[in-house]
Amino acid sequence: MNARDLEHFYTTQAAEASEREWADAHSHLLRHLEEGRIRAAAPAEDGFWLVHPWIKQAILLGFKRTSLASFDGGGFPMFDKSAYPPRVLTTKDAVRLVPGGSAIRRGAHIGKGVVVMPPSYVSVGAFIGEYSTIDSHVLVGSCAQIGTHVMLSPGAQVGGVLDPPGGLPVIIEDDAFLGPLSGVFDGMHVKKRAVLAPNVVLTPSSVLYDLVDGSTHQGLVPEGAVVIPGSIPANGPHAAAKGLTMTVALIAGYREPGTDAATALQRAFGGKK
Repeated sequence: MNARDLEHFYTTQAAEASEREWADAHSHLLRHLEEGRIRAAAPAEDGFWLVHPWIKQAILLGFKRTSLASFDGGGFPMFDKSAYPPRVLTTKDAVRLVPGGSAIRRGAHIGKGVVVMPPSYVSVGAFIGEYSTIDSHVLVGSCAQIGTHVMLSPGAQVGGVLDPPGGLPVIIEDDAFLGPLSGVFDGMHVKKRAVLAPNVVLTPSSVLYDLVDGSTHQGLVPEGAVVIPGSIPANGPHAAAKGLTMTVALIAGYREPGTDAATALQRAFGGKK
């Protein structure tokens, strides 16, 4: 089945299909996802991203139509829906899956040259672009879209968005840098070359205060933005009396062409110019 046939099957007949018909389509679905032929969301020519709800619906149907099964976990058993066993890579995939307890689910695309440090987890429907690094204790959730040459530092969390099917997944574009213990969730969009400092946590409800031009942003980190944690006074007389503050995210500057993430962060925190 090609991508068009798969979309037709899942949008017109999957719910009533026989077990054999569904299993055949599901096998093709996983292979197409792993090869990067289809994606839960993909960039359009105008710079916007298009969501493909039928792919998320197809993944969700896999959970619905299968039962719990046991899988070999390299010395200990794992239990999950049989539709999504761990993915087995080979040297032909040209991926460094470093020993130590990481897991990649079937239906996840892992580009050439990607490094996965242990322990990390990549879920179904995720797309990891070429030469990106998934460092230790990193989560890449269901259908998250990660670009090329992206650095996910130790402890970074990229949330998954399977439901609603039409919802934008978390998107991290090319050359972005997520610092240690940072988090991006619920359909947040991080544009190219953006830098998140350690401990920055963003959702679409987060307000980013741009210290460069005085603007604010929600749901989107602009291209090349350097985001650091900050605080603002909390509202109300009690907060004023106690000097209470609320944590916010601040755009402290923008990454210049040819500037690496470490230098951009150093400058954002008041280091050398």
